[in-house]
Amino acid sequence: MFVRIFIDGDACPVKAETVSLADEYKLEVILVASVSHHQHMPGVKLVQVDNMPEAADIAIVNRLEKGDIVVTQDYGLASLVLAKGALALSPRGKDFNHSNIDILLTERHMSAKVRRAGGRTKGPAPFTTADKERFASALRRLIEGGY
Repeated sequence: MFVRIFIDGDACPVKAETVSLADEYKLEVILVASVSHHQHMPGVKLVQVDNMPEAADIAIVNRLEKGDIVVTQDYGLASLVLAKGALALSPRGKDFNHSNIDILLTERHMSAKVRRAGGRTKGPAPFTTADKERFASALRRLIEGGY
C-alpha cells in the first residue's frame, strides 16, 4: 500500500524526524502550512494555505486517502483523519485512535469552557528529546504496520 505522510506544519516540532523516516521508507511527505509560515524543505511537497482558521485542516482532509498518516497536535483534525480511514499521530508520539479520540475531544472542550469562564488550565509540558525519540519510534511502527 502506498502511504503518504502529511504534516500539519505551522507548529510541528518534528518535521525533520518525519522527513528523515519518510526518506528511509521512500514515502512522500506533504507539509501543509499557512502562507505566514512559509517553509522550504528539500524533498517535501509544500501546500500553502491562507491564514484562515482551519485552512490547513481542510487542505489535509481534502487530500487524505485511507492509510495515509497525519502528524498533528490538533485533536479536531485527528478525529477527521480517523473518520477518513487514515492514521493520526501527535508530535509526542501519541496515537490518536477510535478508542481515545472522544475522550481527548471532551477534555479539550472542558478546558476551553474553563478558559472562557476566566479560569486557567495547565498547558503542555516543554517538548523534549525524549518526545522526539518517542515520536520517531511511533511513526516507524505506523509506517511498518499501522496501530
